[in-house]
Amino acid sequence: MKQHVLIGLVSALTLSASAVAQTYQASDKAVQLAQDNLIIDTHIDVPYRLEKDWEDVTVATQRGDFDYPRAVVGGLNVPFMSIYIPANLERTEGASYQLAHKLIDSMEALAYRAPDKFDIAYSVADVEEQYERGVISIAMGMENGSPIEGDLANLQTFYERGIRYITLAHSESNHIADSSYDIRKQWNGLSPFGVELVEAMNNTGVMVDISHVSDEAFWQTLEVTKVPVIASHSSLRRYTPGFERNMSDDMIKALADNGGVIMINYGSAFVTQQANRYNAMIAKQAEAIREELGADSEEAQARIEKLRSSNPYPFATLEQVLDHIDHVVDLVGIDYVGIGSDYDGVGDSLPVGLKDVASYPNLIQGLLDRGYSDADIKKILNENLLRVWREVEAYAANN
Repeated sequence: MKQHVLIGLVSALTLSASAVAQTYQASDKAVQLAQDNLIIDTHIDVPYRLEKDWEDVTVATQRGDFDYPRAVVGGLNVPFMSIYIPANLERTEGASYQLAHKLIDSMEALAYRAPDKFDIAYSVADVEEQYERGVISIAMGMENGSPIEGDLANLQTFYERGIRYITLAHSESNHIADSSYDIRKQWNGLSPFGVELVEAMNNTGVMVDISHVSDEAFWQTLEVTKVPVIASHSSLRRYTPGFERNMSDDMIKALADNGGVIMINYGSAFVTQQANRYNAMIAKQAEAIREELGADSEEAQARIEKLRSSNPYPFATLEQVLDHIDHVVDLVGIDYVGIGSDYDGVGDSLPVGLKDVASYPNLIQGLLDRGYSDADIKKILNENLLRVWREVEAYAANN
């Protein structure tokens, strides 16, 4: 049973295609495109969310951005579940390694508990077979390479457990690479082991993810890799000047020359300058109030509360997310962009119109409204990422 046939199950879930169109303002065509095509989202933080606040995502949930019913409505076929490892765990020997295995265990358990709904995807062939069978493919990416712990044998271990991309670093520089967020830049890019790891990932069949790394680490990775790389959940620095976590135009051009793909992050702080600077602006003004009135005074607390209520968070919009996609296409073409939403990873900062995994038809409607063809949309939804994944698989098979 193909995944698009699952729309027939939606009535049992108290949802329907027409309800989606009404709720999310997507046309029947957009809903149908979502159901008739593979949708791959390369970054969804369900494992760490459930580690902190468990819910049964095989049924409708009260919290979070992902569950099975909403995924079916949205047409999501291949969520890359993020095996997210907090950067500070690298300071405790074995902690990153243990958490990574625990989070992978949780995804295997999810597939085991609901084999009619989920299965683990280890390859493009698995994705295609599972799509025909009508189950959602759980692919896995490791966000932060800390669990490798300087031992290439661990890379093989995690490959065998299903890890198909590794984000080299996260919010702090680690033993592999410098982070875009870390001012220390201890390696000025990749560490010597990081160079070895990129080469080994190529040979093993694990996609290299350059989201989160410093600019220097990005450029060095492109010099080392023999296959295309991905940015699993990044957006464009053009719209967030000075935010190194996003990619510059020159980096996107180089990524395209490499054959790689940038998967657009939905988080408002990644999408607009206003949202990107909001927290820092509020924190600066709140600190000034505390200094003036005393950190623990009731008057200070009241003033800060008023500050927050009169300056609500400036959520990005669907249109602004589409601007990022448009710019990549204008810059390098349709073949180098995809979806890396960061659902369950960016808190309550998701854009208006893209609040959970039921809303992919909204994105498709926006693309249709901007003149993208069905063939273009299919590339964004799945073909661009599948091309990279296949090239990585093929290179590893021959090395």
